[in-house]
Amino acid sequence: MLALTTGNAPAQYAPPPPPQPFPGFINEALRQKDPYLSAWDIGGAERVRFEDHEGYGIPGVPGSPGKPNNDFRAHGADVYNAYWLSRLRLHAGYTAKWWGAYVESRSSLAAGDERFAYANVPNVPGTLAKKGDGPEADGIDLHQAYVTLGNHKEFPVSLKVGRQELSYGEERLVGAFGWNNIGRVFDAAKVRWQNEWFGADFFTSRIVIPEDGRFNTDNDHEYFSGIYASSAKIPRNTLDLYFLARNADVKAAADRPSPQFPQPSARDIYTVGGRLKSLPGQFHGFDYALEGAFQFGNFRDPRLVVGGQSPRLNHEAFAVVAQAGYTFSDIWSTPRVGLEYDYGSGDSNARDGKHGTFETLFPTNHKFYGSMDLVSLQNIEVAGANLTLKPSPRISLALIGNAFWLADTHDNFYTVAGAPRGGIGTTGGAGFGINQAYSSYTGAEVSTIAGLAVSRSVQLEGGYGHFFAGDYIRQTWSAPGFGGRDADFFYMQLNVSF
Repeated sequence: MLALTTGNAPAQYAPPPPPQPFPGFINEALRQKDPYLSAWDIGGAERVRFEDHEGYGIPGVPGSPGKPNNDFRAHGADVYNAYWLSRLRLHAGYTAKWWGAYVESRSSLAAGDERFAYANVPNVPGTLAKKGDGPEADGIDLHQAYVTLGNHKEFPVSLKVGRQELSYGEERLVGAFGWNNIGRVFDAAKVRWQNEWFGADFFTSRIVIPEDGRFNTDNDHEYFSGIYASSAKIPRNTLDLYFLARNADVKAAADRPSPQFPQPSARDIYTVGGRLKSLPGQFHGFDYALEGAFQFGNFRDPRLVVGGQSPRLNHEAFAVVAQAGYTFSDIWSTPRVGLEYDYGSGDSNARDGKHGTFETLFPTNHKFYGSMDLVSLQNIEVAGANLTLKPSPRISLALIGNAFWLADTHDNFYTVAGAPRGGIGTTGGAGFGINQAYSSYTGAEVSTIAGLAVSRSVQLEGGYGHFFAGDYIRQTWSAPGFGGRDADFFYMQLNVSF
């Protein structure tokens, strides 16, 4: 079978796999009792994580009027946040020859998180700020529920309908957002065509909006559709080609009163792109991946008001990603040295009727650009290097370094969630916003991560990251007299499957 995601280029970090495949305790018991019960899949996973952020990560707690984001501010703002996250998922599935069904529930809890569940900054008319237990708490809800029709061993077309995760390529543009305590799902219909030459998904969907205390439903005013195809017929490589469409009308941003994933302004953005990746073991230890995407369409920026209205801007943007690495297979711990370059375009003039900031769609950003979750692929240039080690099959280690520059100082410095730090226009030295006279160098991050597969059902993971504030950060907070600062991040995580 040809997998559509084609395997990822070696990431900055990957946790060690369990020492042997683990179907789950319930599944093992069922299959030992009766081999015919292998059609069933019943189990779950509990994940507990402690996070400690210092110097950043307190969106929604303004330190002073007009400054909704206080990342890297040295004085006069609360920039410390430490909290616990817990995520329990339980699932049951059944697979027959020509059909299947799957249901998964989820409970996401948080304790001590100072962030607002929904900050409503900048203000979206028709929605209300909500403190709650933070943006990653969603007591109990339906995570997935879908049916499948088809058998690719006998027929090239299959269908998958219902609430489901969408994950393509490395998840730079479309991913399940697994690091997040809630995750990301869509109410979608997906047709898959698969043969010996290629596999292709044709899908249309609506994003599901988390709201703690309410049953999660999709956004009635936004559609996400596309075609994602992959082929392994290029010698020693795999090739992905895709066309993705994100269409939201003027009511999308206020579809729910307090969405924990803020919803988009009106836009019709179309993304055309491709990704070429080397197959494992084909280049004597070397590996590489190249990806490029171009966008066109229109975008409405609610922060930009002309004549009392927010006009639709012509959208043209692009992003490129280049990765390369070498694995020393004959050396202890099989070290791999990797290099990476990422570029997401910015907007050179907020008031020229055009919008040039790359739209990242629905990414899993935690997998890239360091472990501290400081940036998204918007108006950013990233140069990175990483070293990964595997001292034993159960242990993995990584040392990751990334340096960041704004692609264009006429645009904002965006958060990992894609929100601009500060408002539109020149702030005149009053904090984050558009500070075109400042340096483009925002800073550098160094992170180290370690993982241990304790057993086939238990994994431990932990990491520490430090961000060295660059000239852009120092200039941003020095002008109003608050001073810039570095930032730190620490986490420990336990994952138990059953």
